[in-house]
Amino acid sequence: MMLQQHLLFVLYSFCGIAIKEAATKNKVKGSQAQFPITQNVTVVEGSTANMTCRVDYNDNTSLQWSNPAQQTLFFGDKKALRDNRIELVRASWKELTISISEVALSDEGQYTCSLFTMPVKTSKAFLTVLGVPAKPEITGLSRPAQEGEDVTLTCTTSGSKPAADIRWFRNDKEVQGQKEVNATGRSFMVRSTIHLKVDRTDDGAAYTCVVEHIALGSLPHQVTEVLEVHYPPQVQIVRSVIVPQEGQYFKLECVSKGNPLPEPVFWTKDGGELPDVERMIVEGRDLIITTLNKTDNGTYRCEASNQLGTNRDEFTLYVYAKDFPGTTTDPNALTQPGPDHALIGGVVAVVVFITLCFIIVLGRYLARHKDITRERQEMWFISSRKTLALPIITL
Repeated sequence: MMLQQHLLFVLYSFCGIAIKEAATKNKVKGSQAQFPITQNVTVVEGSTANMTCRVDYNDNTSLQWSNPAQQTLFFGDKKALRDNRIELVRASWKELTISISEVALSDEGQYTCSLFTMPVKTSKAFLTVLGVPAKPEITGLSRPAQEGEDVTLTCTTSGSKPAADIRWFRNDKEVQGQKEVNATGRSFMVRSTIHLKVDRTDDGAAYTCVVEHIALGSLPHQVTEVLEVHYPPQVQIVRSVIVPQEGQYFKLECVSKGNPLPEPVFWTKDGGELPDVERMIVEGRDLIITTLNKTDNGTYRCEASNQLGTNRDEFTLYVYAKDFPGTTTDPNALTQPGPDHALIGGVVAVVVFITLCFIIVLGRYLARHKDITRERQEMWFISSRKTLALPIITL
């Protein structure tokens, strides 16, 4: 009997120790697992943010979300703040997820998830709201610019957070601008300026402002303005054939450029009106002479004007006789030039010069040779006389 009681006491003691150790382990495990876990969230302004708080082990303890102002949003599944944008997504002992729709820049900040143990345990999650930049606007082109004028173009965008980047392009080539950033509350206003001294090559050039931002992804905002530059006319006369010939069809084209476009153009001959309006026809910018003759020789002038000035070009026409060497009877063909008389004359001049030089050198050589021969003859004659006189002296 005593033995049985002893065995029961030992058994009860062992079970008590085992139960106590198990309870201690579970208590330690629960204490370690009862800790809320959150993550930072980044969203674009106007979208929806989901805030999630999880706990691996929870012994029926409530979870709570609070905003940066420490106002309770949800306590478990109970809504505490009257804000129609805030909704419950999921509520359990292990998770509390809420959503904030139409997120504004003012919603940014540090949110707190609390687990009401003893003591209360918390975890922080930072909500970052990206401000979307407004569509850009280019200013500085209120009127057409004049050639040589200084023009300043400014591209402006507002509402970005962080500050947006602005790039400039002239047609397809990037140009550098001067960037300026100003804070306006929680967002930024960004400006970029380029300075131009315009000329006629800028007329019709497209200047594009591109706004890039993380909130826009791969679809940046952009706006384009086409520059209009006014400049005086530039005039050039182009002829239809190189060597005009009697009986040919002949056309002079007045190529005029300017902005505003110089129209109409005016044709004159030798400072006066066109003398033969039946054969000399003006069609737009072209002067057409239906059948050339010698009376058409003279100086033709084309004059063009716009609000910024007047310009002109002249062409001197000489009509060659029919079948002139090097010409063609085809009125629409460009004739080939005849022999280069200047080149032939040059070659002949060189040949004549060389011949004259040869004659002069030869003449000087012959004259010198003649003098030497005469001297030799005189010396021979004197020597001969001396030889003949010796016997007479001896006798």
